[in-house]
Amino acid sequence: MSDGRLHLKVITPTRVVVEAGADTVTLPGPLGTLGILPGHAALLTTLRVGELAYHAGGRDHVLAVQNGFAEVADDVVTVLADRAELPSEIDVDAAKAGRAAAEAALKTAGGKALDRQLAKLQLATVRLAVAARR
Repeated sequence: MSDGRLHLKVITPTRVVVEAGADTVTLPGPLGTLGILPGHAALLTTLRVGELAYHAGGRDHVLAVQNGFAEVADDVVTVLADRAELPSEIDVDAAKAGRAAAEAALKTAGGKALDRQLAKLQLATVRLAVAARR
C-alpha cells in the first residue's frame, strides 16, 4: 500500500476471513512471533497454531489461526491458513470440551497420538484465549 500502512488478507480454504488495512501485524511464526511493519522486507514463512493480531483504526484485533503460510511483499501481508477464526466465531463450550478431551487423552497417548493430542490441546488453548478477547 502506498499510504504507509499494510494491507492484510487472511484466507482459508473456504473464505476470506479478514481483508483490512493495518498499522502492524503479528504472526505466529515457526520459531516465535513475527512483527510486521510497513516497509518490511519481503518474507515467506510457515505459520504455527497461534494468535494473529493486527492494529488498525486505533484498535487491536486478534484471530486464532491454525497452520499455513504467510507472505509479506510490498506492504501486503497475505496469510493462507488451514483455519482462522475471529473471537466472535469461536464456540467457547466446544473449545473447552476439546481442551478437556485432549488433556484426558494425553494421559495415555504415545508416539504420533501424543503429537496429535498436543496439537489439539494447543489449538483449543489458543481458541479460548482469542475468544476471551471479545
